[in-house]
Amino acid sequence: MQYPLSPDVKPEFCTTGSFMRLPAAREGARVAILGMPFDTAASYRVGARFGPQAIRQASMLLFPYNPVQRVRPFEETKGIDIGDLSVIPQNIHRSYEIMGNAVEELMRKAIVPIGLGGDHSITLASLRAAAKVYGPVALVHFDSHTDTWDTYYGEKYWHGSPFIRAYEEGLLADGKVFQLGIRGTLNDPGDIEASEELGYHVITTRDLRKTGMEEVVARVKETVGDTPCFLTFDIDFVDPAFAPGTGTPEVGGYSSSETLEIIRSLGGLNYIGFDMVEVLPNYDPAQVTALLAATLVHEFASHVACNLRDKAQVGSGKITAHR
Repeated sequence: MQYPLSPDVKPEFCTTGSFMRLPAAREGARVAILGMPFDTAASYRVGARFGPQAIRQASMLLFPYNPVQRVRPFEETKGIDIGDLSVIPQNIHRSYEIMGNAVEELMRKAIVPIGLGGDHSITLASLRAAAKVYGPVALVHFDSHTDTWDTYYGEKYWHGSPFIRAYEEGLLADGKVFQLGIRGTLNDPGDIEASEELGYHVITTRDLRKTGMEEVVARVKETVGDTPCFLTFDIDFVDPAFAPGTGTPEVGGYSSSETLEIIRSLGGLNYIGFDMVEVLPNYDPAQVTALLAATLVHEFASHVACNLRDKAQVGSGKITAHR
């Protein structure tokens, strides 16, 4: 039987609770969906613990084939969904250990994890695991916030600090961190500069529109090169008119179609992991946020499938170009 199941095999509303009804295990898997439902590091709205299942439910509307990238992402990668990790709501450090161990185990098996959050604090666990397996990694970070604030009420670990902690722990490759889509009001005038002082390339929404997507994408690809790369996507990168179900919405962002084009244009990087964070279904009555998140996860898996295909073609002596 091929996965994901098509609607002529089983109706879309008959779900096992996994992403696109993927199995929990199969031989040769190269992509794994895993829920990381930790949200008690959020500063305002909570509820992202319910994000993984909302994204999975919305994924029932998706079909197996990606006509833009011309792949069947979950068939060509033999994708699986290993379910939600048993995080501990009141203990971020024990939850980090649980999440990090799971991600590291997948990476050591050459399986690319796609984490479903959860608030943005979860990314630190994945970056710790990635650094153990690959050494310091490149990071492409989509967000309206830099998440490099040091403390919140004296606490150093929260959803606004994962990327300053990652810098301090030496998890990221020097000069190969891009933060795209930053916008909104700030606590202090130096907030963005503080991220740049860490060596991060901060590209605001305004700068991204002014410079143009093609030029920015070319810069990302040239800078990151073949370095193992993690892509983290906070759904508040998208304008709340298109993705209202999130914890800290910021107006003035990108539309759904623009976001898809940006993600699709970033093919060919050496992706070793992804995550999708900050989806809050309680603020998403029409499921538009969850559906966009699920569609982006489909695109993430498509990048992995394209990379596998390109490697196979290079190995066979065929010339290929990743779109």
